[in-house]
Amino acid sequence: MAAEPQVLSQTDVERLLSQVQEDECQTTVLSADGQQKQRPKDSIQPYDFRQPAFLSAGELRKLRLWHEDFIRALAARFSTYLRLEVGVQMSKLQTITYQKFLEILPNPTYITLFKADPMRGVCVLELPPKLGLTIVDRLLGGTAMNVSGQRDMTEIEIALLDQALQILLAEWCNHWNFDQEIRPILLGHETNGRFLQTAANDTVMLHLSIEAHIGDCVEPIQLGFPYYTLEPLVLRLNKLLDLNTDDSSSMQSKEVCWRPSFEDVMVPVTAEWLGTELSLQSLSNLKPGDVIPLAPACAQDVRIRFADLRKLKGSLGTVDKKWAIQVSEILPTEPVSETP
Repeated sequence: MAAEPQVLSQTDVERLLSQVQEDECQTTVLSADGQQKQRPKDSIQPYDFRQPAFLSAGELRKLRLWHEDFIRALAARFSTYLRLEVGVQMSKLQTITYQKFLEILPNPTYITLFKADPMRGVCVLELPPKLGLTIVDRLLGGTAMNVSGQRDMTEIEIALLDQALQILLAEWCNHWNFDQEIRPILLGHETNGRFLQTAANDTVMLHLSIEAHIGDCVEPIQLGFPYYTLEPLVLRLNKLLDLNTDDSSSMQSKEVCWRPSFEDVMVPVTAEWLGTELSLQSLSNLKPGDVIPLAPACAQDVRIRFADLRKLKGSLGTVDKKWAIQVSEILPTEPVSETP
């Protein structure tokens, strides 16, 4: 006899579909010890060997937020230093190789090599000559308008520009002073990025591009940081942000416990409602025996106050020949300074 076909219930169908969906979201991963493990596909990050990235998407997002704070502080610092409104905004934040970073640098340009002591590695700061001459023009008392960048800077102009760049780099270092002081040290200058040999061509760099508005000059400022310079800083940043997240989550998840010492605390409870508005002259003419009429709607909008806090809303009534308030709404707790 042929077996009867098995009929699946709706619960069995849903269980099978969920199991298939879970299997599609999982993949087999071979660990370093040779064991095969099932991991979610979302937890696996692709790696591009032609353009390696030493930062995860989450770390890059944290760095972007961190540098946005740095840029806001830099705009205020430069505006005070130059006594002129300076606009600064982030244009790009990405990871590229050292060779590609040099390829995007214009030629000729003004390149400053610096070190974030005590971090190892040489970092690069590049700004167009027109922007540098505009800053120098403002420092010398000019208006920072219509400045030509088609010439080389003199030694005096380079010295003045170095002071401004020292402020920029000091502001960047100040944002990383968690438990160790970091200070910038200028190492030298170049005009052509092709002659730089501060790192290997395949070294991963964090490329930060900032658009600066000074006077009528709008030019980019580019910074490049080797991965071995930022690696300890990123670890500190992750620990700091994770610690703040844990503290906030623990505060939110903390249960409210009732203190037994509050059981015998006496709290005055009063009820109030809005009445008829009187002019100052009518109020001054009141005398004992006068009657002030109240609208019946006032009894439907009564506020109950605990000490100095309005907490409940209700309507006026009677229970057992006594005045009573029927609570209809809980009000947000706000201190009240005015008197009824």
